[in-house]
Amino acid sequence: MNASLESLYAACNMQSDTVPLLQNGQHARSQPPAPGARAPQPQASPRQKVQRSQPVHILAARRLQEEDQQFRTSSLPAIPNPFPELCGPGSSGPALAPGSLPPTQAVWPACRNTALVTVSVLHRPCLYFLETSIVYTLPSSPVLQDVKVFSEDGTSKVVEILSDMTARDLCQLLVYKSHCVDDNSWALVEHHPHLGLERCLEDHELVVQVEGTMASESKFLFRKNYAKYEFFKNPMNYFPEQMVTWCQQANGSQAQLLQNFLNSSSCPEIQGFLHVKELGRKSWKKLYVCLRRSGLYCSTKGTSKEPRHLQLLADLEDSNIFSLIAGKKQYSAPTDHGLCIKPNKVRNESKELRLLCAEDEQSRTCWMTAFRLLKYGMLLYQNYRIPQQRKALLSPFSTPVRSVSENSLVAMDFSGQTGRVIENPAEAQSAALEEGHAWRKRSMRMNILGSQSPLHPSTLSTVIHRTQHWFHGRISREESHKIIKQQGLVDGLFLLRDSQSNPKAFVLTLCHHQKIKNFQILPCEDEGQTFFSLDDGNTKFSDLIQLVDFYQLNKGVLPCKLKHHCIRVAL
Repeated sequence: MNASLESLYAACNMQSDTVPLLQNGQHARSQPPAPGARAPQPQASPRQKVQRSQPVHILAARRLQEEDQQFRTSSLPAIPNPFPELCGPGSSGPALAPGSLPPTQAVWPACRNTALVTVSVLHRPCLYFLETSIVYTLPSSPVLQDVKVFSEDGTSKVVEILSDMTARDLCQLLVYKSHCVDDNSWALVEHHPHLGLERCLEDHELVVQVEGTMASESKFLFRKNYAKYEFFKNPMNYFPEQMVTWCQQANGSQAQLLQNFLNSSSCPEIQGFLHVKELGRKSWKKLYVCLRRSGLYCSTKGTSKEPRHLQLLADLEDSNIFSLIAGKKQYSAPTDHGLCIKPNKVRNESKELRLLCAEDEQSRTCWMTAFRLLKYGMLLYQNYRIPQQRKALLSPFSTPVRSVSENSLVAMDFSGQTGRVIENPAEAQSAALEEGHAWRKRSMRMNILGSQSPLHPSTLSTVIHRTQHWFHGRISREESHKIIKQQGLVDGLFLLRDSQSNPKAFVLTLCHHQKIKNFQILPCEDEGQTFFSLDDGNTKFSDLIQLVDFYQLNKGVLPCKLKHHCIRVAL
């Protein structure tokens, strides 16, 4: 680098011997020499030689113009004037007044995206035209754009975002605007109803960039997804040994299992049978398929994985993996566990989609998780670690996670003539417990006397659960299973709904080991009071809120504790 600078500096010195210039672009003839410096030699004719000690005579302006014109025509090629409109009708110089040209240095704020623009600036020092090219960087600052996001209940919200906003940033903005609890389990879903596809955006993906690949019928959904990074916590549940070729070499180690996926130099491989839909046809074929970093391949000869028997089905680089919403109805899929590899360039055409179908939910989850890990690698682990790092930094000063509406509430005591704020947390908790017991006594008294609540035809104990987020009302079994699948097949994900077979009963829908199970909650009477029970009356609860609170702390007859509840938020 120093050698190139020295050569450039030498070339500039050679040019300055012919046409002496100062730093500001002016010729040395127009200014007196500095003290102690050599006087520049004027250009002398061959007949006359000027000695160093002789004074330099200042020639007339017209003669200077003639000599300069001779010098320009003899040493430089003829360049046409690129700006004829800037010149006067009778002169060759620009018709701009001094100071009308832009300054030679411009200051713009630094930006992530810049465009190079070449500006030609004309200088006229001492009757010379010096053409220089100055490169300016014009900032392409993030542009505001409107994005419409829908919720599960059909409501929508138009949000103005920047062009460089990620999916995580938009989710946090929607959490703030909707007054939800920010537990880092919200996701932005890319939904294509005309193709029957949907997928959760990765946290680092740009929303505007993804929207550019979507059709007009497509939309964004704001939804819970508890299984977004669950494979980092329990990887062995997501990768069965018979589907991963190097599980035997890793000796079942969870750390080694993830390192093979996150390390770009390793070569993990997922293998197994999948139903593959032929392009342009309605028929499906069961083929032996293997997923590698280079792409998805199928074997043309049984389970052989020799290079001459492998055929490329899809590429991972410019594609994304989706789950089929209604594969049986729309594409005549053999099972309900369909997935699709969609190229980013495809918008409305279903002919170029690579449709696949697994035998069960666990194998489909394995294929989709492996696709994400092989494509993004360490980016997924960074997305998983960012909320944990923030929580670790804020843990000494943070309060329990609550919604905005709950943070605005305070405990009050109205036992006296005037109300007072209860500042002691222990006193506030005891007051809440006492109020809960008093409410239950009042409800029991009302039930015994046969009095009905003014809010509902039934008593309060049978309707108070309708205010909870985990209660989804009168929905079908299929709809409850769909909600569980959409929000992530993780252990402990649950919801409560009305029973379709028994009008007085309720149903607890629970996910365990990626399977959905239903438990009926039956009412029972004891000494004239109505209770609810999951185990045929062995454990009784006065209302469903008490039942959910109990099974969140105790496993009981359930396969696991109630951990996450399905929630639908109106935007």
